[in-house]
Amino acid sequence: MAKPTSDSEKKKQITVRGLDGLENVSGLKLGFNRHLHFTLVKDRNVATTRDYYFALAHIVRDHLVGRWIRTQQYYYEKNPKKIKDGWQVEEADDWLRHGNPWEKARPEYVLPVYFYGHIMHTKDGVKWIDAEVVLAIPYDTPVPGYLNNTVNTMRLWSAKAPNDFHLHHFNVGDYIQAVLDRNVAENISRVLYPNDNFFEGKELRLKQEYFVVAASLQDIIRRFKASKFGCQDNVRICFDSFSDKVAIQLNDTHPALAIPELMRILVDIEKLGWDQAWDITKHTFAYTNHTILPEALERWPVDLFEKLLPRHLEIIYEINRRHLDNIKTLFPGDDQRLRRMSLVEEDGEKKINMAHLCIVGSHAVNGVAKIHSKIIKDQVFKDFSDIDPVKFQNKTNGITPRRWLLLCNPALAALIAEKIGGDYIKELSQLQKLHAFVNNDQFIRDVASVKQENKAKLAYMLEKEYRIRINVTSIFDVHVKRIHEYKRQLMNCLYIIVMYNRIRNDPNKKFVPRTVMIGGKAAPGYHMAKLIIKLITSVAHVVNNDPIIGDKLKVIFLENYRVSLAEKVIPATDLSQQISTAGTEASGTGNMKFMLNGALTIGTMDGANVEMAEEAGENNLFIFGLKVQDVAELDKKGYNATEYYENFPELKQVVDQIAGGFFSPKQPELFRDILNMLFHHDRFKVFADFESYLKTQEKVNQLYQNPVEWTKIVIKNIASSGKFSSDRTITEYARDIWGVEPKALKIPPPIEPKDS
Repeated sequence: MAKPTSDSEKKKQITVRGLDGLENVSGLKLGFNRHLHFTLVKDRNVATTRDYYFALAHIVRDHLVGRWIRTQQYYYEKNPKKIKDGWQVEEADDWLRHGNPWEKARPEYVLPVYFYGHIMHTKDGVKWIDAEVVLAIPYDTPVPGYLNNTVNTMRLWSAKAPNDFHLHHFNVGDYIQAVLDRNVAENISRVLYPNDNFFEGKELRLKQEYFVVAASLQDIIRRFKASKFGCQDNVRICFDSFSDKVAIQLNDTHPALAIPELMRILVDIEKLGWDQAWDITKHTFAYTNHTILPEALERWPVDLFEKLLPRHLEIIYEINRRHLDNIKTLFPGDDQRLRRMSLVEEDGEKKINMAHLCIVGSHAVNGVAKIHSKIIKDQVFKDFSDIDPVKFQNKTNGITPRRWLLLCNPALAALIAEKIGGDYIKELSQLQKLHAFVNNDQFIRDVASVKQENKAKLAYMLEKEYRIRINVTSIFDVHVKRIHEYKRQLMNCLYIIVMYNRIRNDPNKKFVPRTVMIGGKAAPGYHMAKLIIKLITSVAHVVNNDPIIGDKLKVIFLENYRVSLAEKVIPATDLSQQISTAGTEASGTGNMKFMLNGALTIGTMDGANVEMAEEAGENNLFIFGLKVQDVAELDKKGYNATEYYENFPELKQVVDQIAGGFFSPKQPELFRDILNMLFHHDRFKVFADFESYLKTQEKVNQLYQNPVEWTKIVIKNIASSGKFSSDRTITEYARDIWGVEPKALKIPPPIEPKDS
């Protein structure tokens, strides 16, 4: 809005005259008469002066609301710019503004969820009284199976206040107070906390976690108690078979409140004894750990628990008391072990350790890659695995080939089907048959041709979006994942600067051209990750606008990286960067998607990279850097970043350029925090792996100059990716944890008569 230049214009902006449309006298009269006759139900002959004022007030309110709606429409409809001046910015994404045609509201199954209040212990049991109520409204989305006529249901929950308005407040004119409760309640499902790798102890987050848990468990128990004939009435009262019929997988610690919530329902509402309820609970739950980073593990303050969920805190205390009594029996006098294994941390502010709650309350605990599962068993949760080693398992992650090959790369999917048939889409291990075609000249040419077509399509899209001319014969070098220090996008950025310097130093020297694409999002409050994005975009600006560099090197930061963009990028990728510090990545699934689509991997022995190397052969991946044991030894010795800086000239040059403001001439100190971290607080040891990383990149360049040999290794990787199907992963969960034997049944379509 333009700045007002005169007092009259300033007044106009804050008076009724400044509102859109109010200068239209005929519209004003029409609205006035409408409100007088229909809102106030008064005729002009009997209306009082007070009625006239009320009708006029309604008109003013109409225009205020109309202007607000137009403001909201503008806010949500403007084109989202995820990168502005090289910085990531966040904007609202009201994705349900126009509704979701795939979901169906199920208001007949609305459920109450309680917060706050206090607890009364009576002779009839525990009562949770004076609690605030929020309604959970279920929305069902169909999830169809692949060619089997089976459609499962994904049920999501929306929060709604039990009363839209307090009529008392509304009638006396306090409109804001009238809708306050509705807004507070609906905030629970309105905003998603995106911080995957940083725990923030915010009350709204705890509310969200409990809201989903409480609604889902009530719904599960309702269905369990209903008869198998479809009756909605509660008819089953015996819970002995509950854990045989219900399996709940805790996907990290976010739904950990399900453990005390199920105990509350069984003990307080269903009146089961504690021991029976605990036995049912333990056999119902299993826990999947997804991260070993300490800052990501949830630890909720006891004070917040006591205020928001007072009964659940009591239950957790009782679980912890019984748990510690058992530890005392096994390890008498070992107070340090008790402190380490307690559900309640008492160093400083008292907090509930949600990971410990998940382990104690579950019958199985698993990591999501072999190396990750070994780390959580031998290091992170060693005290727990010492007591019950059988509880700890591994379930390596997987991806669905229907989306990540058949849908996003149909040309490659069809080419594979020509050679080995189409059944591999449902049994991905059949890809190993492709090993027979590694040396088939025609197949090599066809695979290379598909890749080149995908690269041309992506190049066209990028040129249109970013106005950067792409060399389609260059290595499409892709590093896409959440922006985090442990994923080391920073190391990739340093290598880009090395390549830039090498070209500048000798422009006539032969150079294998590269198009480097880095994409991902930083958590909104993660300053370092956002600064890394700014560094990448600043380097890209210098590289892409240097005429000496030409098309030998281009750098693109992919804005708003998401699934739909991944479906275009992954099939076109030549080199997949999976370069996290060994021992920090739980598994990763992007690495599997790239492998399946014919990209070669440069990476550390971390997460699922280890198993990819086992399947394809380590010589068919570009493996570099410290291994887990090397990192541990370096930690014991003491990591000194300055030693690497002083002993590696190319690294020193790059760091000095950043420090000197070469990529930020207007703000030479802009990246000071990054350099300070690299030298003094780098837990992820970028400098330690940098020289090995550069040497391995030279191997990439050397192999890429031999297209036939490159494509042979591509085929070997595709043929070795069959293990990494989500079908295999879910089958293992079903058999080993949920106690269910998967069956490949195809339900007859509705047009076929049922068996008599």
